[in-house]
Amino acid sequence: MNEQWQEVGDRVYVRRHRSYDVNTGLIVGDGHCLVLDTRGSHREGADLVEAVRRITPAPWTIVNSHSHFDHFFGNAAFGPAEIWGHVRCAEEIEQYGEQQRAHLIESRPERRDEWEEVTIVPPDHTFAAAASLDIGGRMVHLRHFGLGHSSNDIVVQVPDAGVLFAGDLVEEGAPPAFSDSYPLDWPVTTAAMLAEMPEQVIVPGHGAVVDRAYVQGQQEELALVADLARKAHVEGLRDSIKLFPYPEPISRQAIERAFMQLDQLDASVS
Repeated sequence: MNEQWQEVGDRVYVRRHRSYDVNTGLIVGDGHCLVLDTRGSHREGADLVEAVRRITPAPWTIVNSHSHFDHFFGNAAFGPAEIWGHVRCAEEIEQYGEQQRAHLIESRPERRDEWEEVTIVPPDHTFAAAASLDIGGRMVHLRHFGLGHSSNDIVVQVPDAGVLFAGDLVEEGAPPAFSDSYPLDWPVTTAAMLAEMPEQVIVPGHGAVVDRAYVQGQQEELALVADLARKAHVEGLRDSIKLFPYPEPISRQAIERAFMQLDQLDASVS
């Protein structure tokens, strides 16, 4: 994989990384820039700083698309700077950031030193539904459309370039990740994003840049997952697992999360 910036719109760049196949974004205005997501460690963040500086010397604003380590563990490398995110993104980083670090050390002990040196820095500028930032004379819009891949996914719209950064609401090259997702809401959230955001170039949180047709197809897959999970909750799994559009381990994780949502709903009305 060639870890070089790809210009996908006027002064709007994407850098796709070997580590976790994660995408970072760079939006350059006059005398200012926005960096979307900072990768998964101080070392990866420092690499991204160097890459940004090859494009622009301008001061930056940072945006975290959501509260998973591979999108924010590099925040400290960009300080001091404003860091924007959803209000729950900041809350969950405060609450679960150390748990994410511990899990990484346990699962990838060969990178222990890299994880241990991370200073966890949550967003210090938060919003609940929408925010707009002036990035060197360019308006960039941050939106939260609802629950999905996480509780706090946001998208970053660059209307003057026709580019939308969708974060992990959209995945390319691998199935969507359901570990702490909300499968019943995810297709609704993605549909709302498509309805309100007309951009033709859509950057997923991981993988290659895609178009609206790709996202529509993934939204339909997510809607099928939600429908099948609802039926399985009533009728039992039996052979319905074979109808899910993803490999069985991914489907079972989606079912587990959907059942959690449905059980909570049942408890709230009983």
